[in-house]
Amino acid sequence: MIQENKFSTQYRFAFIDEATKREIRRKLLKAISIPGYQVPYSSPEMPIARGWGTGGLHVTLAIIGPKDIFKIIDQGSDASVNACNLRNFVQTMTGVETTLDTEKATIIQTRHRITEEKLSKDQIFVYQVPQPEPLRSVERYENKTRQMHGEADYAKMWVSLYEQFVRHGDIMLGAGYPVKVNGRYIMAPSPIPRWDIPNLNNSEAIHLFGAGREKRLYAVPPYTKVEPLEFEDVKFHIEDFKGTPCFRTGYKKAFLDELYYDDGSKHYVINDSNFLDKLANKETPIQHENDYLNKLENEA
Repeated sequence: MIQENKFSTQYRFAFIDEATKREIRRKLLKAISIPGYQVPYSSPEMPIARGWGTGGLHVTLAIIGPKDIFKIIDQGSDASVNACNLRNFVQTMTGVETTLDTEKATIIQTRHRITEEKLSKDQIFVYQVPQPEPLRSVERYENKTRQMHGEADYAKMWVSLYEQFVRHGDIMLGAGYPVKVNGRYIMAPSPIPRWDIPNLNNSEAIHLFGAGREKRLYAVPPYTKVEPLEFEDVKFHIEDFKGTPCFRTGYKKAFLDELYYDDGSKHYVINDSNFLDKLANKETPIQHENDYLNKLENEA
C-alpha cells in the first residue's frame, strides 16, 4: 500500500457524475462485445487539457471502485509529470490505494506503453489514446472511415503499407502500428511501440482504450486474437536492440531507452521504471515503493 487517504468530500466519488459513469460503462460493454470496434460516447469536460489523458481518465473514473488499487505510467515511467498529476487526481477523487508495483494493481492506466510484466486476469489496462482512427492517414473524412470499417474495406491501408515498403524497403510505422482484432476490425493500439503489440494478443487482462478528444471507446477482451498487419513475404517485426543489455541490470529482454551522457557516451536502460527497479534492487516491492514515494515527496 502506498497512499490510503479519504477522497475529497467536496466532490462526488471519482469526480464525474453517476449518469456519465453509466453512459461510459454501457459503451464499454458494447466495446468489449465487439472487439476493436470504436464506440462513441458522451461526457462532460475533465479538469485537464485535452490531449493529456482525458479519455483514459473517463474510463478509469467510470470503472474504479473503493477497493481497487491504482497504478499509472507515462511512457513506462511512474514518475513523469503526467503520471504523477493524474495519480494524485485519481487518488484525491476516490481515496483508493495507489501503487508502483504492476503485480499489485487492479487498474493500470497508461500512456504509450504496456508494462514488461505479464498482466493477469484480475487486471484492467486502460489506455490514453490521442487518435483512435487507424484509417485517418489514408482517409480524412469520418463518414468514409465509418463506412470502410462497416464493410471491412481496408484496401487503402494495405496499399499504404505496400507503398512504404516499395519506397523504403520496410513498413515505416513505429508507434501505433495497426492491428486486426478478432479477425475483423483494424484497430489503432494507441501509440505504443511495436515491442508491445505481441502483448495484446491473447492477453489475460481486459484492455480498454479511451480517446477523449474524439469521444471514442474501444476494447480488447481477454484471450482475443490481435494480429499486426503484415504481408506473407514482409513480416511484422519488433524493435531490434541487437542483444544490447540494460547497463544497470544486464537484462536483454525488455524495451530499452537510449541515454546520452555529457561525455558523448550512450547507454541503454529498461524503459519500464518499476520493472527496472525490481531487477536493480533486491528490496521487496512494498519496501521499494515506500522509499520511492518518500524520495519523490522530498524532491517536491
